[in-house]
Amino acid sequence: MKIVIQRVKSASVTIHDIQHATIKDGLLCFVGFCDTDNEDDFQWAIKKLLNLKLFYGNQSLQHINGELLVVSQFTLFASIKKGNSPSWSRAAKPEIAQKMYNTFIALCHEHISDKIKTGVFGADMQVELVNNGPITLTIDTKNKQ
Repeated sequence: MKIVIQRVKSASVTIHDIQHATIKDGLLCFVGFCDTDNEDDFQWAIKKLLNLKLFYGNQSLQHINGELLVVSQFTLFASIKKGNSPSWSRAAKPEIAQKMYNTFIALCHEHISDKIKTGVFGADMQVELVNNGPITLTIDTKNKQ
């Protein structure tokens, strides 16, 4: 599982010109899945998301009562090693990735129930954000550094 994390003042997802989700202070997370991801990966990532000291005064998302916007993005597993056309072979197949996405969201709800918003898996989404800092981090559950 790979996640691109952005600390935001605000972020929103629009689908077919209709605003689907919006958050204020918090984290916008683009998540991608591979076939070998499992619940252990999800739990590790959620713990990181909730406890990373990314906010003023060395505070975490939980400390500031911040919001989380999670958007699926299989392109995080793109390979551009050969040629100029990306290969998506490392990303989980859509039917598997959708189940993983739903499981990840359900686990997030267990920790921060009313503070999580999502995109729509597989939808053509327009994502707007005001990056706060800017702060952008990446995590990879297969390379926990």
